[in-house]
Amino acid sequence: DQESEDDLSASRTSLERQSPHRGNTTVHVCWHRNTSVSMIDFSIAVENQLSGNLLRKFKNSNGWQKLWVVFTNFCMFFYKSHQDNHPLASLPLLGYSLTLPSESENIHKDYVFKLHFKSHVYYFRAESEYTFER
Repeated sequence: DQESEDDLSASRTSLERQSPHRGNTTVHVCWHRNTSVSMIDFSIAVENQLSGNLLRKFKNSNGWQKLWVVFTNFCMFFYKSHQDNHPLASLPLLGYSLTLPSESENIHKDYVFKLHFKSHVYYFRAESEYTFER
């Protein structure tokens, strides 16, 4: 599997214009990923938000980047810190699977999870068990 920056950078164009509209809307993502969302799931998603620090694994290296992450409306928004007004990037999660890395992926850290969709693979690490479970 090869990690791609396509999803993470998809929102930059609209953010550079500082448009109040967030890129990667649910309708847009559903259309392109040929999926749908039930009204119950949509209602739950728009009523809930989760935020905190996560470490993102750098592509093809052992380094990790600390980011402030907001998860809302089926999408993760990435910021340098909790004080930033505009995200660096976003990752719409519809169609992604959440798993733990296998031994063969050689990620020897605690609290790591993997998000993957087709050839897009992202590794994130929480700083504590509590954050990991959330």
